[in-house]
This record gives sequence, C-alpha cells and structure tokens, in this order.
Amino acid sequence: MKDPADLYHLTKEQLLTLDGFADKSAQNLLDRIAASKSTTFLRFLSALAINHVGWTMAGLLADHFGIIDRLQAASIDDLRAIGGVGPAVAEAVHEYFRRPESRRLIERLLQAGIEIKTPERVEGPLSGKTFVLTGTLGSLTRGEAEEAIKRLGGSIGSGVSKKTDYLVVGTDPGSKVEKAHRLKVPILDEEAFLVLLGH
Repeated sequence: MKDPADLYHLTKEQLLTLDGFADKSAQNLLDRIAASKSTTFLRFLSALAINHVGWTMAGLLADHFGIIDRLQAASIDDLRAIGGVGPAVAEAVHEYFRRPESRRLIERLLQAGIEIKTPERVEGPLSGKTFVLTGTLGSLTRGEAEEAIKRLGGSIGSGVSKKTDYLVVGTDPGSKVEKAHRLKVPILDEEAFLVLLGH
C-alpha cells in the first residue's frame, strides 16, 4: 500500500492471498473498513497526521472551518486569526495543504467513499463555555473528555486566556495552571469536572 486510501480499495480476493486470512476474517476486516467510511471532520483531520495538529488543534480547525474545502483554501492569515492557532501551526497546516501529495491523498480518500459528517451545533448545559485541558485524566482520554464537553454544547480552547471559562487539570499539568491563577480562571480537578459532565 502506498497510502491510507489504498485500504479502501482492498478486495476480499487480495486479502485471501495474505497469510492468516480466511474467508470470514477477510470479510470482517472489509466490514470494519467500510464502517470507518463515515467519520467526523475532527477524526478525519486527526488521521491526516499534520505536524503540530493533535486532537485539540484538529478540533479547533474543524469547528472553525466546518468543511475540508474551506480549510484547504485557508491562507496563513486565515489560520492565524483563529484563537489558539500560533505561527508554527498555521505554517504547518498551510504547507500541508499546498503539497500535491496531500491533496491527492484527500481526493483519493473522498473518492473511496469517505463521508465527513458535518457536526450539528449542540445546545446544552455547557453552551457558551470554553474549556482548556492540561495534564492526564485518569478516567477519560483527552479525546473522550473533549467529545464529552462538545456533546454538552461546550467548546475547547488550546491555551488559557481571559476568554477561558474553566481549566480542567489532571496529573502532571503544565504551565497553564499558573496562567489560570494569574487570570483568575476557575480550575477544576478531575472529580469536579466529572460532576460537571454529569458522570
């Protein structure tokens, strides 16, 4: 396989030529690949493995641009205008989408039937609230915590600012805690955060 898009062009006949694949295991794999064709913009962006773009940054970009075409067409200034996106990220994202091989990969993935669902704007108890996370949570991964916030209508920020409503702190937090104290941003430990989520 030359790139991830090749996965979506696999046939059962090709799989059966590989060691360890019988009819049922080949079909199971093809079913799982087919099920992964429906995805969110956030997951799609995360999977592209763009430099400096982890789960949180992918979420910021997905929320701001909404569709892949708008992100691909964005200038460095467009990217820099998003709160939380610094010069290194803007440069890396802009450069990624300028590369012909990146555009070819995205085109092949979409031609293979990848469907990027547009998330609906969710209204909930956390609507209008911006959360920043730091450190490691024990009961949720970073991605699960961010998805839980968004399900309740909240949004995710990448850095602490006056616009941050809550800083959620896990173990081994970074310098964001100090900045939150300085800006008087409310700090939630994991227990208080889970209560807020209704867990």
